[in-house]
Amino acid sequence: MAAIFQGVGAAAALSSSPSNSFDSKKFLFSSRRSFSVRKGASFVVVRSDGSLNLDLNPKGRRAQQLIANAVATKADSSAASSSSKPGHELLLFEALQEGMDEEMERDPRVCVMGEDVGHYGGSYKATKGLATKFGDLRVLDTPIAENSFTGMGIGAAMTGLRPIVEGMNMGFLLLAFNQISNNCGMLHYTSGGQFTIPIVIRGPGGVGRQLGAEHSQRLESYFQSIPGIQMVACSTPYNAKGLMKAAIRSENPVILFEHVLLYNLKERIPDEDYICNLEEAEMVRPGEHVTILTYSRMRYHVMQAAKTLVNKGYDPEVIDIRSLKPFDLYTIGNSVKKTHRVLIVEECMRTGGIGASLTAAITENFQDYLDAPIICLSSQDVPTPYAGTLEEWTVVQPAQIVTAVEQICR
Repeated sequence: MAAIFQGVGAAAALSSSPSNSFDSKKFLFSSRRSFSVRKGASFVVVRSDGSLNLDLNPKGRRAQQLIANAVATKADSSAASSSSKPGHELLLFEALQEGMDEEMERDPRVCVMGEDVGHYGGSYKATKGLATKFGDLRVLDTPIAENSFTGMGIGAAMTGLRPIVEGMNMGFLLLAFNQISNNCGMLHYTSGGQFTIPIVIRGPGGVGRQLGAEHSQRLESYFQSIPGIQMVACSTPYNAKGLMKAAIRSENPVILFEHVLLYNLKERIPDEDYICNLEEAEMVRPGEHVTILTYSRMRYHVMQAAKTLVNKGYDPEVIDIRSLKPFDLYTIGNSVKKTHRVLIVEECMRTGGIGASLTAAITENFQDYLDAPIICLSSQDVPTPYAGTLEEWTVVQPAQIVTAVEQICR
């Protein structure tokens, strides 16, 4: 392994070191979304005009039913108008791949490692084609040993490389918790600033489709207390690519959380190069009556609930916080000062989750602007059941969001 990284380092030394500076104030373009999911032989697509494309397979019927609960679509948009916009359409996993591809092309110090990330292309195909283009030295298949290859990636970052470590499932990274907490987050401080750790740790997590408790982990709450680590969560192809590129260029260790059910979300993204600010929230829907803070898959549950709320006469403001650590308290605070009410919707566990930390931060900083207690809707503190109906019960659903807004706006 040492020889491998010496080879990568030698390749990096042959070319001039590219600039790591970037404009952190670029704004997100407006997006039009569609969502697709594979289960067995079925393929379901919900497009921005609400139309369904369905491979007629009996197994696809349940997928169709669940998709309606997972993703909200815009009623005033159409697939035809979306296709006429500039840019190119990508699924979310393709946007991640494109971001890594562009950064590996730009900077020879960037490398990828993880289980099956090479010629297989990753378990969700986020690294598809990278090994063919950049070779086995820069796209390294590893044994099933998360603690080993995560530690190896941290060591590579200390030597000047910029590794991207993929966890095949976020739950597996618990095996590397020591390396992430005691090394990745702390080495810059404990070395007196002699080392920086420009590493990206990424992978799928969240409640999927009957993946069972061990494959439905939400590790945001586990990692949020580690000093020195930034955490971001992507929710659209646009911000997936932008956050990936920004994380690779950052001098800090960044954990990028991807949701297993959003990989087939489709969106048109610009052809030109762009990045997203790692510490900036996204205003998804401006409103006046209540601030709804969310991230990742719950963004779509919230937007589905928002349509019902508008029909009931409410005007919710929806913010995708994106940066899980640190919080963008500037954007959040301005919204709280306007609406005076806050609802937090997350898929993380209620006890010690992101919502709990966000509630504390808002209470400490904006207590005087609140006209009602903060409400936090989170997943239940139970292992995620395998049975589909029970699994749905453990996760926040749009109807619960509508009820919570009605309660907080009384």
